[in-house]
Amino acid sequence: MSLVSLNQNITIALSVKDRHASADWYKTMLGFEVLYHADEAGWSELQTNTPGVTLGLGEHTKPAPGNCVPVFGLTDLDTARQKLSRPASNLTGKRTLSKGWSRPPRSTTPTATP
Repeated sequence: MSLVSLNQNITIALSVKDRHASADWYKTMLGFEVLYHADEAGWSELQTNTPGVTLGLGEHTKPAPGNCVPVFGLTDLDTARQKLSRPASNLTGKRTLSKGWSRPPRSTTPTATP
């Protein structure tokens, strides 16, 4: 059994220079539906054609190639944060709240010790 409970959703996050132009491209070229633009947070999200999979667009002035970040959906963010804050999980950072949505902190990949 897993430590935290994931839901059936995943967001694939990409860095882009212009979220609105990128969202229009994905809508026109691939038929993705724009779910929302959170301009104050520099974030947009689109529903892909795959159930449970959304595309998140984070706006950056200099996006780096190859920076795709899968974001797993949680059934209970607060409980997961508490469980993942244990020393063995290597979870760092603070959760950032921005007008009705939250972005969980980055988790580092645990390293094996001999």
